[in-house]
Amino acid sequence: MDTMRDRFAPVMTRLLDEDPRVAVVLAEIGVDAFKEAMRAHPDRVINVGIREQLLVGAGAGLALAGLRPVVHTFASFLVERPFEQIKLDFGHQGVGGVLVSAAASFDWPEGGFTHMAPGDVGVLDTLDGWAVHVPGHPDEAETLLRHAVGTGAGAVPSDDKAYVRLSVQSNAAPMPVDGKRFLTVREGRGGVVVAVGPMLDHVLAATEGLDVTVLYATTVRPFDADALRRAVGAGTSADVVLVEPYLAGTSTAAANDALVDVPHRVLGLGVGRAELRRYGRQDDHLRAHGLDPATLRTRITGFLGAGARA
Repeated sequence: MDTMRDRFAPVMTRLLDEDPRVAVVLAEIGVDAFKEAMRAHPDRVINVGIREQLLVGAGAGLALAGLRPVVHTFASFLVERPFEQIKLDFGHQGVGGVLVSAAASFDWPEGGFTHMAPGDVGVLDTLDGWAVHVPGHPDEAETLLRHAVGTGAGAVPSDDKAYVRLSVQSNAAPMPVDGKRFLTVREGRGGVVVAVGPMLDHVLAATEGLDVTVLYATTVRPFDADALRRAVGAGTSADVVLVEPYLAGTSTAAANDALVDVPHRVLGLGVGRAELRRYGRQDDHLRAHGLDPATLRTRITGFLGAGARA
């Protein structure tokens, strides 16, 4: 199976052909995949070199000129390093664009901590108006990318601010995502587990045989409060577990806000704050952060208690 990032350049090349508003801004990373698009659209596929602040600034400048910019590099270089430009060039100037990241939390362990960004969604949470999409499969990545760009067949035109978080971690099969709502994958009465993006397969394995509702979230901002309230209201327990592929607890405030008038408990599971200083492999990092199915099951049942056991 191809990866989410494998889909990125072909999808964007088609969107560049379809819509003269669309532009792509790169900072060396990913340039090879856009060689044909650069020849076809030299004024709308721009490589700024290894200058991440300029990467974001150039994208905002294209938005000011009336284009729909899609800005791409590794998450650590896209969200963390040029954060001031995201805050000012897009936010303060009141323009929209699409940030598309790669590498995610620990997709490339050999790159070390400089190439990891488990805090990216949390950082964007400090800003107003950013939609955040976390696909769990390449097919979902294509759907959510088109939704975020807001152009192409069937898309609703958009000038909003959006972040699309691509990962090489993937679920085995795609779900029918729409860029808005959480999906109900499994129903139960002993609590609610929200699986974000590529965490779904791990959560389904971890909760096999448990009497819990599993919600699948690929668009986490705006947070689908209605779906969570419905899921909690359908059960006997207002206990919620969030399993996110980035910093643990990133969405606990959103879940608490959704249930502000309902007695409830929330447990946020995800990537820990402590830096893992050995490269290892992705599976090693998943286990170290307690995101493998066996550890998730222990943590989920420990929190939900006897009511979760069928």
